[in-house]
Amino acid sequence: MHEFSVMSQIVDAIMEEAEKREAKKIEGVTIELGEFTMLGEEQMRFSFEVLAKGTMMEDAAVVFRRTDGEIECACGYRGAMSPSEDAAHGSTLILECPKCGGAATIVGGRECVIRDIRMVVPDV
Repeated sequence: MHEFSVMSQIVDAIMEEAEKREAKKIEGVTIELGEFTMLGEEQMRFSFEVLAKGTMMEDAAVVFRRTDGEIECACGYRGAMSPSEDAAHGSTLILECPKCGGAATIVGGRECVIRDIRMVVPDV
């Protein structure tokens, strides 16, 4: 369950940011997950709830936004990858260019980014 490890780092980063701003409460967090991160949203949400318990972010709303993956091929194609059905393993993704059939490289969709933190801070 690498989601717990990843979410632990995210929670640490959020708490660090909250401390810098002397926040009283964290009300919400938006996290962007790329298509190819292999992180499950349900596991990420559960991990957040466990890690946030007893902290200033315990009741924070967590929003996950998925971003599409992108591949690139030597033929010049840059875009989405084509899904392929594999009877033994369910739906799988193949790093094959949908334009020419050549080998493609992932160029986007591996991101896991804290996009937004909503917190209550003291008046300045």
